[in-house]
Amino acid sequence: MKDLYYIEDDVNIASAVKEYLERKDFRVRICGTLADARHALTEHVPAVVLLDWNMPDGRGDGLCRWIRGNWKELPVIFLTVRGDSADIVSGFQNGADDYVVKPFALEVLYSRIQALLRRTGNAAGQYLSCDGIMLDADRRRVSLHAEEIGLSAAEYQLLFYLMRNKGKTVTREKILEQVWDINGNYVNDNTLTVTMKRLRDKLHQPACLKTVRSVGYRMEDTK
Repeated sequence: MKDLYYIEDDVNIASAVKEYLERKDFRVRICGTLADARHALTEHVPAVVLLDWNMPDGRGDGLCRWIRGNWKELPVIFLTVRGDSADIVSGFQNGADDYVVKPFALEVLYSRIQALLRRTGNAAGQYLSCDGIMLDADRRRVSLHAEEIGLSAAEYQLLFYLMRNKGKTVTREKILEQVWDINGNYVNDNTLTVTMKRLRDKLHQPACLKTVRSVGYRMEDTK
């Protein structure tokens, strides 16, 4: 099941799109304002974003530019009544991957989404997230609530391994093997303890990073 965010303030349109796409195996989150959308995106990156142009607290083109600046590969589709050629050109210039004009057929919208995801692949898969911690695997960038966090190589690899296995308990032995041993850096158990402490300190002691006593660690969303 793929996550999809729909930024739309018209409740009737949003509900119809949500109901239809959820029957097609999408998990849809509706954001009624640009502020809601920004907050949602800093907590978790979906597979695709549907974006209206005119919102109560601003214009969708500004949000599109912001998305493109933070998540270059995240697919974005404008879904709007603004169908003039100048608006369509502006939408693409501001970073949209596709542009659908209202009114539209739900079947056509679904086909456009599927076509875009086929072209982009699993672009969202490079963005791992957990309770506001965001990791961009391509750029090796980590942020907490949109603020970039500087990590050492070992801290980054530890976080990456835990986030890639989010929801699973991983043993200390497996972490040592996958983070250090696999790269030829054979260290003792205390190195993991120290690295974990530093990582937690830099991430302000996140509740989503849990210790499983006598076993290892687990990352899981708490919200």
